[in-house]
Amino acid sequence: MGQMDSVVGSSPLLEAENLSKRFGGVHALKGVSLTLLPSEVLALAGDNGAGKSTLIKIISGVHHADGGSLRYAGKEMKFDNPHQARDCGIETIYQDLALADNLDVGANVFLGREPVRRIFGLPMVDRRLMREEAEKTLRALDIHIHRLSSPIGSLSGGQRQSVAIGRAIHWKARVLIMDEPTAALGVPEQRKVMELIANLKGSGVGIIFISHNLIDIFQVSDRIMVLRRGSKVGEVRTSETNPDEIVRLMVGG
Repeated sequence: MGQMDSVVGSSPLLEAENLSKRFGGVHALKGVSLTLLPSEVLALAGDNGAGKSTLIKIISGVHHADGGSLRYAGKEMKFDNPHQARDCGIETIYQDLALADNLDVGANVFLGREPVRRIFGLPMVDRRLMREEAEKTLRALDIHIHRLSSPIGSLSGGQRQSVAIGRAIHWKARVLIMDEPTAALGVPEQRKVMELIANLKGSGVGIIFISHNLIDIFQVSDRIMVLRRGSKVGEVRTSETNPDEIVRLMVGG
């Protein structure tokens, strides 16, 4: 199975070509290419050490590639840090969510980008605006959290995941990278996250979805790309494959 053809008439949001990365003597990524289209979920499958994390960290500006190129919305890009990637519209939601447990929902949506207003000439963080904007974003995504003033640490795992997704969408993400988004969630919360992903697809967002759960991958993805030991070993439309084939690619059998 080779590189999938792009959908006719769709311009890729993201194109990576021959990305490579070494960490000392370890060749973590070996000439990996991918294409992500608008309104598409591309799943990355592979065991631990396959190169999935290295790949998304290059795309999101955490690591520099040793070789290869990255194009976003048709322009060649080289991100020096994650802030540059986020400013362009590439948001990453890692498994630990990077939320501040002691802060409320609004403060987490605006974390590091807090709006400021002046009171008697003194700059003050506008907490009311943050809460109002967070409420609008969550409502638009059909996310219901009754007490936005509650600390994030008091919310359920699914609610926390929803806030992380809401934060990405509030900041106009066009590419959303989701690293194990349903890990440690109960079945109803997993279902809600899947619904959110479907809603995001409908709005034109391109999603890179990483999971060890093949049931989730087959439920949500349009294409599956398999990595093994730093190399891309297969890519196929989800509707044209099955879990057994993906497992064979993952383990090399």
